[in-house]
Amino acid sequence: MDNGWEQSAAAWIAEQGERGDWARQNIIDPLMLERVATAPVTRALDVGCGEGRFCRMLRARGIACDGIDPTAAFIEAARQRDPEGRYTLAQGEALPFPDGSFDLVISYLTLIDIDDFRTAIREMVRMLEPGGRLLLANLTSFITANSGGWIKDSEGRPLHFPIDRYLDETPQWVEWANIRVRNWHRPLSAYMREFIGHGLTLTFFDEPPARSGDPERQALQRRAPWFVVMEWTRPA
Repeated sequence: MDNGWEQSAAAWIAEQGERGDWARQNIIDPLMLERVATAPVTRALDVGCGEGRFCRMLRARGIACDGIDPTAAFIEAARQRDPEGRYTLAQGEALPFPDGSFDLVISYLTLIDIDDFRTAIREMVRMLEPGGRLLLANLTSFITANSGGWIKDSEGRPLHFPIDRYLDETPQWVEWANIRVRNWHRPLSAYMREFIGHGLTLTFFDEPPARSGDPERQALQRRAPWFVVMEWTRPA
């Protein structure tokens, strides 16, 4: 089933630029880079690398990083921007590398785009060498359980953030900045069961607030944070 990414690739690349959007710059990137740096990395894999922005950030820090993505326009853009990098057109559900090829696997806002996320998680775990880490950022499940945004008063001030059908696993189309793609809502428990079921150990968990940027947007992120960052380790 088409998920909109091929048609939205050009708009996404334009919207992200080289630095990423507001949320990446002010919330996710700082924490993800901190977690990457907590242990030495020999070889990393970015599953769903898009146009390769985070791969380039890791390579700038001296970390060898492979990127895979199922969207051909993203892989082409990644190769153009980073000719020395390694970018492969592939699905997260069928990663084209031998078992235990990486000591760090990254899933940066990827699981929400993958239909068969259970198979994708199994593949990510397969990629890890013993003692390797799976570092992921995802939308919080209460954010994806909201289809209409904030409920506001007559003057446009946000009152509360409603959720519905939380325990259902449901696809949903989202649109912004000429981008229209299909994401998945799943309860947090659905993800947690998969990671635990593969014998991984949870070593980090956060629902990070914004560290910088517009104060009003920071305040809304504290009321209803958009992201969860987790790190899981494969037993040695």
